[in-house]
Amino acid sequence: MPRVVGRLTALVDPRERRGRRHSLVSMLLTACCAVLAGARSYAAVGQWAVQAPQDALARLGVRATGPFALHQVPVTSTIRRVLQLTCPGGPADLLGRSPAGARQLAVDGTTARGSRTSTIPAAHLLSAVPSGGHTVASCRCRTRPPRSPALPRCSPGSA
Repeated sequence: MPRVVGRLTALVDPRERRGRRHSLVSMLLTACCAVLAGARSYAAVGQWAVQAPQDALARLGVRATGPFALHQVPVTSTIRRVLQLTCPGGPADLLGRSPAGARQLAVDGTTARGSRTSTIPAAHLLSAVPSGGHTVASCRCRTRPPRSPALPRCSPGSA
């Protein structure tokens, strides 16, 4: 566990400094534990975090608040936003494996209609979908997704 925490503390927090209530490391550790427990989506990660025991949340570094010092997990949307900023491949990037357990993925790219303005180029999106039909990874790419088998490594905010 100390090696994982050491690696996570080296990450730059992509959030604005103002308004941070939860540490980046505690949110990423919580998401990692949820994925290890079988969470396959952002909603499942949030559900796992809400249902996690207080002693587990304390070990993950989740902040304690209130007169009873209860560990309060971030809401699902906050976890999702942080994961999308730090792990562009979604929950699959956390542990280097597919949370869906899929052996095959369909990858598709598209350009979002109506996303281009006079100052902002069109949004090009690349998504990975296993046989179950739920998107496990998606990212916004700087250029149009290729039509060849060679896939680019997209980074968040690269548009």
